Amino acid sequence: MRPFSFIPPDRIDPSREMPIYMQIARAIIHEVERGRLAPGSYLPSTRDAAQSLGVNRKTVVLAYEELVAQGWLVSHGTRGTAISPSLPGPVADDGDGLPRVGEELAPAEYPFLPPPGPPLAIPTGDWIKLDEGAPDGRQFPPDLLIRAYRAAIRNASAENRLQYRDPRGSPQLRESIAAMLKSQRGLMVTAENICVTRGSQMGISLAARILIRPGDTVLVEALTYEPAVAAFRACGADIVTVGLDGSGADVGEIERACRRHRVRAIFLTPHHQFPTTVALPPESRLRVLELARQFGFAVVEDDYDHEFQFGAQPLLPMASYAPRQVIYIGSLSKLLLPALRVGYVVAPPEVIDSIAYQVSLTDGMGNTLTEDAAADLILSGDVRRHTRKVTRIYGARRDAFAQALATTMGDIVDYAIPDGGLAFWLRFRNVADLDRLEANAQDHGLRFATSGSFMVDPDAPRGLRIGFASMTEAEAAESLRRMRVAIGR
Repeated sequence: MRPFSFIPPDRIDPSREMPIYMQIARAIIHEVERGRLAPGSYLPSTRDAAQSLGVNRKTVVLAYEELVAQGWLVSHGTRGTAISPSLPGPVADDGDGLPRVGEELAPAEYPFLPPPGPPLAIPTGDWIKLDEGAPDGRQFPPDLLIRAYRAAIRNASAENRLQYRDPRGSPQLRESIAAMLKSQRGLMVTAENICVTRGSQMGISLAARILIRPGDTVLVEALTYEPAVAAFRACGADIVTVGLDGSGADVGEIERACRRHRVRAIFLTPHHQFPTTVALPPESRLRVLELARQFGFAVVEDDYDHEFQFGAQPLLPMASYAPRQVIYIGSLSKLLLPALRVGYVVAPPEVIDSIAYQVSLTDGMGNTLTEDAAADLILSGDVRRHTRKVTRIYGARRDAFAQALATTMGDIVDYAIPDGGLAFWLRFRNVADLDRLEANAQDHGLRFATSGSFMVDPDAPRGLRIGFASMTEAEAAESLRRMRVAIGR
């Protein structure tokens, strides 16, 4: 006797994106796994199966032919189609691994390491999104990007560079970045000192992977960039926090931590401390480097927005005068567009080789076309011209945002107008106002990184980092108005 109702009817749903013949094939496989269809047993004829399932006979024929080709079924000509007799017995006699209608995603049946929290990104949606210092993508001329991509595609094809390649990245982009860093940031580097990444976060993660083994100590500031801390923790690091003074990391606390722990690395954002925006002074930088030499640890320097300075010239990166102690992380996301996902790591060549090996394990091909397009934009001077233009725009937006802050929330928050960068650090005079704002923000259509997301040390001072560059003056004024309403006074 051949089973007539061989597939539960709720396995087949025409509204799904998956073709019906594939749904039938998957359902048959699952019934074999459960033992309901035994090896050697015959299936209904395609006509009977089609009538039972309410589908066209040709759909069942396609499903049977697919499974015959894969080895699940064997065809015996006029005798019919049977489950392959060479298959093992059932691997599951209970449970349910295939989704029914409305259950497209089945849970995993194997152990895995769950995330410690939600994804480290602000959800998208119909909100006013207050970022932590992103550029305004609307300012970049799309025609420049189109031209750069067209040239990258044409040249890569002509030169047969559309193949697997060096995991360190496009030679053109590495050379362009090296030239830019020499002329603008004082880093005496060549292409051999550079590995291209998919943004600065990937660079931080790669640095963590080559530096850290489980149990190693990494120093971070009590307020800092949460995804970087998560990257070090993912490698098994023991995180030790150091306090902040008015100009960034407390160097005295760094030294005391070095005497108590075997430190392998310290993560710093010395140019514009994240999130507070202050700059680490030269004497503190030199003392950190002395400690790095004395105790043998690496300084991971994240220079995430070096380009945007509205007052005096920016301090040179620590990597410019201590290249052997520093792994320097940079990005073109602020200069160009975050969507391009172009970052880089600068380090001694032997360190770059180690990082490139890690890249080859997960991202061996990279993105030749995007990297060559970015190189074209740098070499043509378009990046410099764009930077000059948007620096003027962002400087005006900074001043307007400061004025709007004073008008809308001047009695609630304290802040300093930053000399550079794309964000303000807001300190609330009454922590209850911050609590109400964070509790009521979604009701007023606001999304932002909460104060807790910057706090590695639970006793660190609370505040909000609010970017101003990605919003027009009108958009910024509306966001501040909603913040005031959410506070409720």
